[in-house]
Amino acid sequence: MKKILVTGCLGQLGKAVQKEFAGEAELICTDVINGLPDVVFLDITDPISVLDIVSKTNPDIIINCAAYTDVDGCEKNYDIAYGINTIGPKNLAIAATQTDARIVHVSTDYVFRGDEPDALDEGEKPDPISAYGKTKLKGEQAVKENCKKHYIFRTAWLYGEGKNFVNTMLKLAETKDEIKVVDDQIGSPTSATELARVIKQVITTDEYGLYHATCEGSTSWAGFAKKIFEEAKKDTKVIPISSEEYKELNPASADRPKFSVLDNKNLRDRGFKPMKNWEDAFVDYMITEVK
Repeated sequence: MKKILVTGCLGQLGKAVQKEFAGEAELICTDVINGLPDVVFLDITDPISVLDIVSKTNPDIIINCAAYTDVDGCEKNYDIAYGINTIGPKNLAIAATQTDARIVHVSTDYVFRGDEPDALDEGEKPDPISAYGKTKLKGEQAVKENCKKHYIFRTAWLYGEGKNFVNTMLKLAETKDEIKVVDDQIGSPTSATELARVIKQVITTDEYGLYHATCEGSTSWAGFAKKIFEEAKKDTKVIPISSEEYKELNPASADRPKFSVLDNKNLRDRGFKPMKNWEDAFVDYMITEVK
């Protein structure tokens, strides 16, 4: 049985990874929340602690689900974002190399500027416009430079068990009859369950490298919100607004890509099972996680 060390195990992807590998691997679950049963405290920004825990547990694979994903927060707290999104992956990659482990690192569509009208495959040149995107891109580069046996998965608009856009919309719908939602940012809502399934599929091979991994199809945030209320049988009305209008309402918000649909070319070309269409995956999520 393989031994897998999971960082950020209490986040939505970390939880999905645990479910996906349950009973099929020995899991070492780590997070920065201390004192919880079956969770090892690990601050990935501390290179000594990372090497100590990786050396002691000697995993076959490290799956890094830890990240600072608050896009607006990254603008205000760049040093924290850089520590978690860049230095942390570097520390894990170095430890993986020193213990002959493989590493999985999860990145984001926000590494792209998002001003092109076509889906972006792995060959496209990144050009992030936010602190979040910049620190995540540097994290990718650190993993590549420090561990040859790496798998990097760029995903987008992730939702699962925990804090996410879906739960935010459902919470707002409890008290609001209508909600203003941006309609000119286009992406692919992606189920954490689907991403965990793809990670499991790829790491059974030696097909190292970079992968785009999002559910198929695309929509706007407003379109996603409408689908959420439709499936939850809520009467809340979605009022589409532009990014500029949203910025006026929230002046401190960071710039987001307008079009960041990813093309899962490497998954397709290497013969891996495709990810579900975003609407189908979301219906599954509502049935299993929400209803």
